[in-house]
Amino acid sequence: MSRRLLMLLTLACAVAVGNVYFPQTTSPLVAAGLHVGPDSAAVVVTAAQFGYAAGIFLLVPLGDRVPRRPLIVTLLGLTGLALVAAGAAPALPPLVGASALVGVATVVAPIIGPLAADLTVDERRGVVSGTLLSGSIGGMLLSRTAAGTLAEWWGWRAPYLAAAVSVLLIAVVAARVLPAVRPRSAHRYPALLAEPLRLLRTERELRRSCLYQALVFAGFSAVWTAVALLLTGPAYGLGAPAVGMLALVNAATMVCTPMAGREVDRRGSDAVNLVCLLAVVGAAVVLALGRLGGVPGLAALVLGTLLLDVGMQSGMVANQVRVYALRPGARSRLNTAYMTCAYLGGGMGSWLGARAYGQVGWAGVCALLAVLAGTALVVHLRSIPAGDPRLGAGGRGRGVAGAVRSRGPAGTGRS
Repeated sequence: MSRRLLMLLTLACAVAVGNVYFPQTTSPLVAAGLHVGPDSAAVVVTAAQFGYAAGIFLLVPLGDRVPRRPLIVTLLGLTGLALVAAGAAPALPPLVGASALVGVATVVAPIIGPLAADLTVDERRGVVSGTLLSGSIGGMLLSRTAAGTLAEWWGWRAPYLAAAVSVLLIAVVAARVLPAVRPRSAHRYPALLAEPLRLLRTERELRRSCLYQALVFAGFSAVWTAVALLLTGPAYGLGAPAVGMLALVNAATMVCTPMAGREVDRRGSDAVNLVCLLAVVGAAVVLALGRLGGVPGLAALVLGTLLLDVGMQSGMVANQVRVYALRPGARSRLNTAYMTCAYLGGGMGSWLGARAYGQVGWAGVCALLAVLAGTALVVHLRSIPAGDPRLGAGGRGRGVAGAVRSRGPAGTGRS
């Protein structure tokens, strides 16, 4: 894993993941441009996230079966075409369909994660995972900032077309630079699809990681879907760029995730998960003050979304390190199960967030976040063995991998 290759993989994650998130910023402008209600326009966001979950389930397992370089390049090309179709959509239904296709195809980040893990020694896997995740966070945040500004200047179609150009450029570079890595599985495609379900059934630590991320990501998506409606609504009366600027403030999470990776390597996944879940619960309390409006409300939104982003993304590093240590020969399939659950939670969170805001207001969205994160926290506390100084099964980053390897064939399983 050279520095240049890590930078390319991080950039590819950023560009691909940003396609799922920038519609959160442009949703109010889509509603105005296509003459539909805000709730209806929010379906574009939900379609992208459910499409992403479907793409993870259907396509990411191929990372264990086919060479990853042509797979990544092909998916980037398909994403670019789907973005062009979305930017040219004449009405809401075609836009929703194109948005779902974008979500299905833009799944290169979950394929890159296992590729990077294969190219990295155990002692640096947390740092590398944190670096890749910082790229995904950068794409998530900066895409919303750029999309809000572009949409305000040139209309809601502009972000889709700009994203298409970016994705296609990355595809050209990736075709030349990505290493050729031999696939680690000879399973047929139906068996690959069945494997994540089997892993969910047999691996307790995978189920635990999936539950944490699905619940927290549902709350995260609910907040970021509704905050665009809050800031552009009567309480604040701001434009789409304000949502992007709020996301830009949260770029600090790009620095936090590599730090979280180092803490996972030192202290273990469970210790980091505990801190992250407490941060997300605290974020729900702070975000509730956003209904005050004015400067105090904006300050609460900035601090609350920062806590939420740091907690969600750092927890994701901890979960992924735990998952990757289970079966090294099946990392793409493990990541398929994990990321599918996460984005099913995210899609449901977007849907619930838009409806909670429409029926109850901002307080309802914050209550939803508190319930989801609180549930994950209770499950986590019950999963920690009493008196374990390392906070349970997560162990130390190296210790987990070593423990899994020490179990031999029964622990590692066949790929």
